[in-house]
Amino acid sequence: MFRTALRNVLAHKARLLMTVLAVTLGVAFVAGTLVFTDTLSKSLSGQSAKSYDGVAVSVSSYGAARDENGVKEGDPGISQQTLEKVKAVKGVDTVSGRVSGFAGVGDENGKLIGTGWANQGSNYAPVKDGKDPRYAFTEGGGPAAAGQIALDQETARKGSYKVGDKVRVATNGPVQEYTLTGVFTTDDGQVNAGGSLVLFDTPTAQALYLQPGFYRELSVAAKAGTSADQLLADIKPLLGKNAEAKTGAALAAEQAKAIERQMSGMSTGLLIFAGISLFVGIFLIYNTFTMLVAQRTKELALLRAVGAARGQVVRSVLAEAGLVGVISAAIGLAGGIGLAIGMRVLMESAFDAKMPAGDLVVAPATVVAAVLIGVVVTVVAALLPAWRTGRIPPVAAMGSAHLPATAKSLVLRNVFGSLLVLLGVGVTLLGVSQGSDGRYTVAAGGFFLLLGLIVLLPLLSKPVIAAVRPLLTRVFGVPGKLAAQNAVRNPRRTAVTAASLAIGLTLVTAMSVIGVTVGQAVDRMSTDKLKAHYKVTMSGGMGGLDKSVAETLAKAPGIKAVSPQTAGYLKINDTFKAASGVNPAAIGQLLNVEVTSGDLAALGRGEVAVAEKTAKSAGLSVGSTVDVKFEDGAKAKLKVGAVYKDLDRLLSPYVMDDKVLSAHSEEPFIPEVYVNTAAGESKAGEKAVIDALGNNPAITVATQQDMRNEMGGVVNTALNIMYGLLGMALIISVLGVVNTLAMSVFERTQEIGMLRAVGLDRGRVKNMIRLESVVISLFGAVLGVAAGIFLAWAGGTTISKSVPGYELILPFDRLGVFLLLAALVGILAAMWPARSAARLNMLTAIKTE
Repeated sequence: MFRTALRNVLAHKARLLMTVLAVTLGVAFVAGTLVFTDTLSKSLSGQSAKSYDGVAVSVSSYGAARDENGVKEGDPGISQQTLEKVKAVKGVDTVSGRVSGFAGVGDENGKLIGTGWANQGSNYAPVKDGKDPRYAFTEGGGPAAAGQIALDQETARKGSYKVGDKVRVATNGPVQEYTLTGVFTTDDGQVNAGGSLVLFDTPTAQALYLQPGFYRELSVAAKAGTSADQLLADIKPLLGKNAEAKTGAALAAEQAKAIERQMSGMSTGLLIFAGISLFVGIFLIYNTFTMLVAQRTKELALLRAVGAARGQVVRSVLAEAGLVGVISAAIGLAGGIGLAIGMRVLMESAFDAKMPAGDLVVAPATVVAAVLIGVVVTVVAALLPAWRTGRIPPVAAMGSAHLPATAKSLVLRNVFGSLLVLLGVGVTLLGVSQGSDGRYTVAAGGFFLLLGLIVLLPLLSKPVIAAVRPLLTRVFGVPGKLAAQNAVRNPRRTAVTAASLAIGLTLVTAMSVIGVTVGQAVDRMSTDKLKAHYKVTMSGGMGGLDKSVAETLAKAPGIKAVSPQTAGYLKINDTFKAASGVNPAAIGQLLNVEVTSGDLAALGRGEVAVAEKTAKSAGLSVGSTVDVKFEDGAKAKLKVGAVYKDLDRLLSPYVMDDKVLSAHSEEPFIPEVYVNTAAGESKAGEKAVIDALGNNPAITVATQQDMRNEMGGVVNTALNIMYGLLGMALIISVLGVVNTLAMSVFERTQEIGMLRAVGLDRGRVKNMIRLESVVISLFGAVLGVAAGIFLAWAGGTTISKSVPGYELILPFDRLGVFLLLAALVGILAAMWPARSAARLNMLTAIKTE
């Protein structure tokens, strides 16, 4: 029987090709994801461990902490005195102190080099022979005095900087010019991620990032023969309560675990889409084996008649599926390794991220997973056709190669499918009633609903396709009528073929509707609520702006209104509440703050404005007083001067004069500054803002359109990624349609010959096959779009409260494109089967059994 299975695989190579392709794509995605994440994880872990080479003990400081009254206790970092004490510990070879923070370098056009969030500055800390062991210089040397810097090699190359050049560097304050003393190489992870690294002399770095005479961390190297654990025990008593010491090995292990967790999240996300592809592939495999078994019914019955047991026949079909699975898994594993290499190249070329050096990791678990997935998916999909084969009586099978499904089996299928649909709809509606807590319930309901629709598709196919048959007949004549009849001749096969398209388009439609709705809500919010011509932020969202930014803009020519958006907090009734500090005189010109009671002018009198929802829940109104505790521990009784409609993402629930909020913080956090210019939103207005800030490369000046794009950009980016990943599922759907049509043409060889003999020319035969393909594709697409809209409505209700102005929007243009693409899928999928059908010799075809 095994030889029979092997012979059947070799005899049906062309028909099994689509199955092999479907499984190969899914396995390749899984294997590629595992290989890529394993390789990246090992490379990053190796890079992290390398950064601790020679570090026996690392000491880090949390900075001064506040007590319950908000008073700071302890030093802002590790003092020079502590460094000297650590250096004096027996067994210590060298100690280097480090501070770090944001530093951005501009190119010759003043544009920021690097990705913003990964641009950093640190201090050059020589320990022996005037060298810092962390950096290897290719040109010049490290900075030794104020006004000097060194740059990493990639940043110097991008900026065309050479030793001796003047380089403009921006931190959180005004941009300054430094002399380049050296260029170095580094394995720093943020530099490899596309960032930059600027080295200052230690006093300059301390003044920029912490406080003169203090460090954020110490790296301790041990003398030969001294254990790291012993050094750790000797160093700990020398530290304050706001500092912590760990061995370099322990820190490297911690970072390796953190990297593994991050890679696990990425891997899980990609594997979900691989799973969707494999799930869609199951329908293709099931259809293929159903048709192959149907075509070989007489052959299998003959095997039963000459002594083969029912179990042997079933095992023969499953062995055939297993063999296809092994072949697919092997090809998919090889393809996955190639995909991992491609992903690495893409990261470096498209995202300008230098990937850590390291060999490709093909773990044994990846190989086992690829083989198991390929074999299990194929065998599971072939299980039902194989089981059905074993149940056919030999005599009945030899009498007919195409036994119809029994009425009992169809009734059971329809009842079971109806129950699943009802369960899915019920669970989905339950999730809707749960509000924001019902997201997972809606997802579970959607799963059951999709399963139910898949089971019911044979029942649904007849009335749906019958509804369009008159149109096909009127427009396309006889080929249209025959196409509609052929599409429902075998409703199970049509249903399985359409199911793969339905699943893919359900997901695409649901995400599109939710994505467009959220995007429109965000765009409306930015259009309706933002009146500012420009928003000033740190490039790449790296930290907050220095308070001098707002002050400088307020004094600059051509600037009409300026308000910082200082982020802070208030402690009210032992609960921390977010607060915004603004310029009372300008905020009304920059944001559309709809006041329901009171007046924003009250902010200038030291009063507070409260968002409407917060005021209602806290029982506050104009004239009420609120007992608050500020960040520094100071207490105050603030009077409510205004109540305004909530401006989520733009203003916190409590708003006050920036001077009041900032007075209680040593380092106010200012994520953005809003600006209006006399020239309005124009090139002249933008130039006025940029010039006022000294053409600072680390600062971004965003127009109103930029602000809208920023708010909606995340949604669009996520949608594009989803479209790309789900594209694989749709490709497998195309393969399924091709496979179905090819099998259908083979089964109807005699029939097609008869049609040719009675006058149906080759062109009409092609049209018949094409229309059949389009009908099947559109049937699946329409169901998928309908189910997707329902799930989008349900899922949208669970996030509507967290998205201001959420109103469900149906993007009819995109939905129309999806249906057109489904029709195009049908046309493309039918090209080869239609051509094969048209080229059949009618006499030979008529004689075919």
